[in-house]
Amino acid sequence: MRQVLVIEDDLDIGRLVRMHLAEQQCEVTVATDGAAGLALATAQRFDLVVLDIMLPGMDGLEVCRRLRARPGYTPILMLTSKSTELDRVLGLEMGADDYLTKPFSVLELVARVKALFRRVEAMSAGEDAAAPAAPLARGPLVIDATRRTVTLRGEHVELTAKEFDLLTYFAQHPGLVYTRAQLLDKVWGYSHSGYEHTVNSHINRLRAKIERNPNEPQIIQTVWGVGYKFAESLPDEG
Repeated sequence: MRQVLVIEDDLDIGRLVRMHLAEQQCEVTVATDGAAGLALATAQRFDLVVLDIMLPGMDGLEVCRRLRARPGYTPILMLTSKSTELDRVLGLEMGADDYLTKPFSVLELVARVKALFRRVEAMSAGEDAAAPAAPLARGPLVIDATRRTVTLRGEHVELTAKEFDLLTYFAQHPGLVYTRAQLLDKVWGYSHSGYEHTVNSHINRLRAKIERNPNEPQIIQTVWGVGYKFAESLPDEG
């Protein structure tokens, strides 16, 4: 049985989510504020976190940020108010996997949850079916997909889950140019269409972490008028 944590201060919504996910063979734990939810999420393993943005005390964006700063990966489905597009963008930038706007239909909730579970199962199946992939080396940059770690000139680079996914995708396809929409589709998934500016934010943060001079990037390069590409070759000394 899958373990799901719902962090939602609206008791009616919490009960609704619990009831319908229980029908999907999920055991649901509900927390009604951010700090309590974060404590639960860090104390035990969950297969999914359903996280409201507007919470008393610590808001959902901060909870998401702190969860993504921890090792290990747990899918996060954020609940946002219909009128606050900025919240949805920020949620994606903090590392949320998907979002659902209130008021939402039960059918859509269940569909989104099932999609996230399928994605995790596909990732696990791929890891189980093959031997651990060898680290990917691009000049001074080494990406270990099995351990989800990155080192640059021998130093560990701390990345969020989506920053790691984006960097890995770039490094797997050096020299190929991608538009923001293509990167959004490949790394975030089709359901986030319309949030191409999220790609810009992640690339800017990646550059701040891996480029000697983020204003003159040598690793993740801008192709003006088109998009971005990973450099075709990098000197070993970086």
